[in-house]
Amino acid sequence: MVSTMGDENSLTQGNLLHAMVRFSVPYFIASFLQTFYGMADLFITGQFNGTAQVTAVSIGSQVMHMFTVIVVGLAMGTTVAIGYAVGAREQRKVALTIGNSVTLFTAIAVISTGGLLLNISNFLTLLKTPAESVDAAYRYLFVCFIGVPFIVAYNVISSIYRGLGDTKHPMIFVGISGIFNIGLDYLFVGAFHLGAAGAAIATVTAQVVSVLMALIFMRKMNGDIKVSPRDLRPQSNTARQLLRVGTPIACQDGLIQVSFLVITMIANMRGLEVATAVGIVEKVISFLFLVPSAMLSTISALTAQNIGAGLHIKGQKTLRYGIILCVGFGVMVSIVCQFIAPQIVSLFVKGEPQVVSYGGQYLRSYCLDCVFAGIHFCFSGYFSAYGKSLYSFAHNIISILLIRIPVAYITSLLFPETLFPMGLAAPMGSLLSAFICIFFYQLLIRKAAIQNHLAERYAH
Repeated sequence: MVSTMGDENSLTQGNLLHAMVRFSVPYFIASFLQTFYGMADLFITGQFNGTAQVTAVSIGSQVMHMFTVIVVGLAMGTTVAIGYAVGAREQRKVALTIGNSVTLFTAIAVISTGGLLLNISNFLTLLKTPAESVDAAYRYLFVCFIGVPFIVAYNVISSIYRGLGDTKHPMIFVGISGIFNIGLDYLFVGAFHLGAAGAAIATVTAQVVSVLMALIFMRKMNGDIKVSPRDLRPQSNTARQLLRVGTPIACQDGLIQVSFLVITMIANMRGLEVATAVGIVEKVISFLFLVPSAMLSTISALTAQNIGAGLHIKGQKTLRYGIILCVGFGVMVSIVCQFIAPQIVSLFVKGEPQVVSYGGQYLRSYCLDCVFAGIHFCFSGYFSAYGKSLYSFAHNIISILLIRIPVAYITSLLFPETLFPMGLAAPMGSLLSAFICIFFYQLLIRKAAIQNHLAERYAH
């Protein structure tokens, strides 16, 4: 049994801003807690270990983050499909989408686990992992890859809740599991001195806890939507709908993470201190990006339900509000980081003044990405709701190939004494993405206007 389709979680009724806040705040808190616990892994590892172990956790967690965002991107197809059905009040369609999502992602989890475990050494070689960190990074990834089925399960369950308009329960699940994570970090990393492997064990165990809580809660709920065994049988039309929306988003998010990993590889070639600084800043940036990420999911879920209910203008207003909120947040963060960037980096590493210096330089320029990324994140959520995920994929691949990777590489060669120019690659890429998104949005609006005009002519 799953949550009700009643008005409690409806995103099509009442004040739009209130609906956005009701959806986005719990989502943001859940994402904040997940990222905070990930940063806690890095922080606690740094309290009990040296730079090599910190770098191992940093590199390993980037690989895991890349996999996780790909799964979240794929699961966006579930959120959007459920959102359509909820907006149209089609209970059977909701149940079928949930059942087919479970079947599809179970297969993905099994295949992914095997493939990832067989390629740990390849990942570390590709990323030019410093020799001092290779063994620790290998152990970290081995443990995390064993836990892949639970990572997939949690994110799919969360996508189901989001499609139903419920972000409160995933927030509760991740909050409780996060407390386990921090406690186990101190146990395995501090008391047992397991280093990076201990951080991985803590993370996977916490993920298991969150999945078990979510499954127990879903079984006990008395809702209108009942998923039967027949809903688990693969339906080609339903699977195509899920993948049509989710695959381009997964590719888009995956490519963004690939660009981060390429930048990490470039940094790793410059030595352990630069590698550590870049790894820490990437963690900080992933934390700052929680607001744009929350808004992307909010816009996608709200717009999908409103499309199902035939309320297209409300979807456009959702997009505008989201952009305003994200840009305002990005400007504020960019200003603050100019003053306290080194202090932020110093939280994650002790007795390494050069790492702090490099990290401060990198964060001061990289943080500008919060302004421009917020714009294209919002557009990506809107495009996804309309089944135009290829728009999101297109603007990201263009910005990655033309700006992010080339600028990072060139500035690394031209400015070997500082990381500030290298940090500008990301905001420059996001600025290009924002302009491309505006162009695609205008195309979409014009196409809709033409279709409405033709429909009115034929009606008369």
